[in-house]
Amino acid sequence: MAPFLYSNVRVFVQAHPRKVDKQVGPWCAQGPDIAWSGERMNVTSFLEHWGLKEHPFRAEEARHDPVFARLSAGPMAHPDIEKLAGDLHRPASGVVFGEKGAGKTAMRMQLEGRIEKHNADADDGERLFVVRLDDLNGVLDRFSHAVGIEPGMDDKSIVKKLSKFRLSDHIDAILHGGVSQLCDAILGVGSPAHGLSSDTARRLRWGDVRTRSDVMLLAALYDRSGGERQRMAAIRRRARGPRNGIGFLFWLGVWFGWLPAAALVATFIYMGRPGNVDYWLYGLYALLGLWGLVLIKCIAVDRTLMARTARKLSKQLRVTPKRGRALSHSLALVPSSARQPESLPFSSEPEIRLDLLRRFLDILRAVGCKGMIVIIDRVDEPALLVGDAARMRAVIWPLFSNTLLQVEGLGVKMLLPIELRHELMRESASFFQEARLDKQSLVERLAWSGAMLYDLCNARLRACLHNDVKEPGPALTDLFDEAVTRQDLVDALDQMAQPRDAFKMLYQCLAEHCSNVTEEQAAWRIPRLVLETVRKQQAERVQMLHRGLRPA
Repeated sequence: MAPFLYSNVRVFVQAHPRKVDKQVGPWCAQGPDIAWSGERMNVTSFLEHWGLKEHPFRAEEARHDPVFARLSAGPMAHPDIEKLAGDLHRPASGVVFGEKGAGKTAMRMQLEGRIEKHNADADDGERLFVVRLDDLNGVLDRFSHAVGIEPGMDDKSIVKKLSKFRLSDHIDAILHGGVSQLCDAILGVGSPAHGLSSDTARRLRWGDVRTRSDVMLLAALYDRSGGERQRMAAIRRRARGPRNGIGFLFWLGVWFGWLPAAALVATFIYMGRPGNVDYWLYGLYALLGLWGLVLIKCIAVDRTLMARTARKLSKQLRVTPKRGRALSHSLALVPSSARQPESLPFSSEPEIRLDLLRRFLDILRAVGCKGMIVIIDRVDEPALLVGDAARMRAVIWPLFSNTLLQVEGLGVKMLLPIELRHELMRESASFFQEARLDKQSLVERLAWSGAMLYDLCNARLRACLHNDVKEPGPALTDLFDEAVTRQDLVDALDQMAQPRDAFKMLYQCLAEHCSNVTEEQAAWRIPRLVLETVRKQQAERVQMLHRGLRPA
């Protein structure tokens, strides 16, 4: 009875592989021979057959993709990266619009790799400093607190609040990111940022006094928060920043103020003796009174004025972390000559920020950097924006200012969602005249052809080969049946239009094929029917995604 039952199970498994798990899975587990013959093909064994050590089409995010990390800037690089990068010896701005999954983050990482290679080969004074603004959550959280965006507000009110985001706020965010990296390099914290060397502090020590004063001012305004007094004191010590004269006088009075008091006590003892005159007593009274006035000024007047200045600045520095007392403590260590009212951002106008930005660029030149590249990416990911076109537009539009994008030595590289491109096309002629996008290396849509995606997939296959497999290894056509031509694959990939969807289609092809055959069949090529079925399903998914009828 048992052999007859097992033989029937074997026939059922071979005829209906998709139903085996639900209907006869427990029976197969009891018979080793039956379980082996009814086991579906494993994707891992399929990849091993072709000499692949990992799945080439599994990852969907460039930041977490080990295959992408191993690839050089060959066929993985989109041709438009040349337009975005431009001439790194002359930093300039660039704007790219792309759909989700089109490779914006991959392009950003490749751009960073090019800059890193440029810095490694460049002479001193030709390196580029990089500021990454690819996580705007912190900036937008501080801004929402400043303008009063609260949970539960309707969409219209949030957009209205976000429309208060100014060009000055963007410059503050750029300076916060850049100055924090510079201060870390001065203090020797962590590995040096792009373009900065380990001798940054030594270069500043031998720089001119104005440069060192600007370092102290920018550090007080834009450095990261936490341990302000100790961090500012360490920056001043390592960069030989000039001291605040009033502050030095205050601490001199604190540490040596006991001298006039002791002299006064000694004078009282001296005057108690017969025949002694009291002329010295009046002098000591005057000295003690002067010392008291200095302490009162330093403790009461100066600190009150500094706290008032910090409160005024906190209202304008809406996206930086330093607030109130922390900002006051930092400013107290800045030389009074560097914190004149005309040098501090007391208003919302961008002119003072642009002046501070140019001062920062001068500091970078003093430490061996020719310019600065600001890379803006993942604009649709912050929790406050949630990919909404109106919200993203309110935040990003102030960046399209020719006064910022044309600053000498500054290149702002923006990788923006395609939804903002649609918003841009609705703008008036006066907006384009002010933004001068004709000078910004504009890429209106990051597009991929089927042939480009085919080469991209072949490159990923080669990157996943075992070390003992000889080049060139299998091509994408080798994974499919002979009835599937190269042009068939190119046409199918062309319908996907972008890398992420192309990878999803090929991943599904492998999974679908392996779920329909058993190990003993040893079918190592994907049939044409599977490709056509998956292509149709994925093309429908992509169309529904573009229409907003389904998530990615």
